[in-house]
Amino acid sequence: MSSITFNFGKNEAQVKAACIDIEQNKIIERIWKKDYTVWSSNPSEISNRLGWLDSPFQMKDSIAEINDFAAEVRKEGFRNVLLLGMGGSSLAPEVFSRIFGTADNSLNLYVLDSTHPDYINEYVEKFASEKTLYIVSTKSGGTIETISFLKFFFTLIAKKEGSESAGRFFAAITDPGSGLEDYAKKLNFRKIFLNNPDIGGRFSAVSMFGLVPAALIGADIEKLLTEAYKIINESKDKIDFNSPAKTGVMTGILAALGNDKLTFIISKQINSFGVWVEQLIAESTGKIGKGILPVEGERILVPDEYKKDKVFVYVKLKGENEYDKEAASLEERGFPVIRIVLDSKYELCAEFFRWEFATAVMGYFLGVQPFDQPDVESAKILARETIKAYKAEGKLPELKPALIENGMEIVTDLSGKGFEEIVNSFFAKYLDKEKGYVSIQAYLLNDDKTASLLQELRNAIQNKYKVSTTIGVGPRFLHSTGQLHKGDGGNGLFIQLISKNKSDFDIPEEPLSENSSFTFGVLVSAQSLGDRQALLNGNRKVLRISSADIKETIIKLTGMF
Repeated sequence: MSSITFNFGKNEAQVKAACIDIEQNKIIERIWKKDYTVWSSNPSEISNRLGWLDSPFQMKDSIAEINDFAAEVRKEGFRNVLLLGMGGSSLAPEVFSRIFGTADNSLNLYVLDSTHPDYINEYVEKFASEKTLYIVSTKSGGTIETISFLKFFFTLIAKKEGSESAGRFFAAITDPGSGLEDYAKKLNFRKIFLNNPDIGGRFSAVSMFGLVPAALIGADIEKLLTEAYKIINESKDKIDFNSPAKTGVMTGILAALGNDKLTFIISKQINSFGVWVEQLIAESTGKIGKGILPVEGERILVPDEYKKDKVFVYVKLKGENEYDKEAASLEERGFPVIRIVLDSKYELCAEFFRWEFATAVMGYFLGVQPFDQPDVESAKILARETIKAYKAEGKLPELKPALIENGMEIVTDLSGKGFEEIVNSFFAKYLDKEKGYVSIQAYLLNDDKTASLLQELRNAIQNKYKVSTTIGVGPRFLHSTGQLHKGDGGNGLFIQLISKNKSDFDIPEEPLSENSSFTFGVLVSAQSLGDRQALLNGNRKVLRISSADIKETIIKLTGMF
């Protein structure tokens, strides 16, 4: 079983006082009783969002059904599965795939969670001659990206296999009574998995949304659940022995006191866990002017280069010791550090639950309701309005650039004689070097070369300004960290990087329809424009850079820091 240790740094008195608070107010007991008053006087989007507490035990009854389905599709010769989803519906499957790989005679799992046409084109070409299972995954059953994927790929497969046979290539994971369930029945999907509707998307890792994809790649889901049961039992103990609650106490109270940058250091074999925990914490805590910024994948600096606004979490697989010295150095310099050691990869579901429970406790200390996402909805509304305008006028809104230079368009409220002057002015005027952070929002095809360039840009910004940095690939981050960007205390700077797509595809009005009113290129543009406007409406500062050669632009930008 995993082990956990806490180094409070100079904050031991505050954490101990918070532990007393938890016990006196019976917070653990009340969470397990699903008492919404832990977070709010209003039960809305709380009372019907606490099913994650029971989900690991409920899923025990579904193990045979899930394994039978995996065996059935393997027997029929499927070797690939493309999961179509966003946010909480896609991130846990992606983590399972990256950490476990594919067992012998199991399916290779791929995740499509971007509306960028160049991403979609990659999978159209990749699976042109492959027998692929498509899993459409969305809690609400109405997420515009996921339903657009459904309409597009079902129409594509129907042209290849025939409309009567196309449903055999599709399965759905959704809530009972959703729009996706209706589509799946109408189109004769081979399987519909109905999840507990009382589980929010980002809390759904240990449910159908995570475990069906895990079984398809050959992971032993019974073993995964067994490890989760152990930490669930711990979560009901008193705070002295309760690692999930204590994790939430330490991170929550320190964030409330100003240590609101939660930096994850994760060993190589399990480092993809960071993208899941990032979305869980960001979307749950970043609202009403408060928030904890989870930072994953950032280069580790020497302790003297860090601001005092940080708490570190070091998660490693037993036997992986590459960051032990860095963690020890941070502790020696008085930084709060949580160390978690997993005995095996099969403790992944236990870690999912640990951080779900911890996030619920963080919400208590921050005074926020962890289960809604009001600012995600604001960006969606603006994107829909942009698409509506496109349908009426036949074109997207045009932003007035501050500068056009060498194929780049820069949009900001500042002016300057050149690209470098504008960028330098943006950072000089708007970056809070004590409390601030920089978020790179990449609306582009994030292939290996581009990902490496983005990381170099991030490193350069971190090295110059010594502030926390994050990278989000658009539009996937809109369903995770996008909530925090617009809902937190407003200390972020946002760099939107927009690439010109090389391909594009019509989105059918309905599956099998030849009619279309807009394309994926229009959709992703509307999403970036909508998010930009939502950020501006919240008094955030945004630097938008569009380029025909985005890689060269990133290189140029990196060289300035």
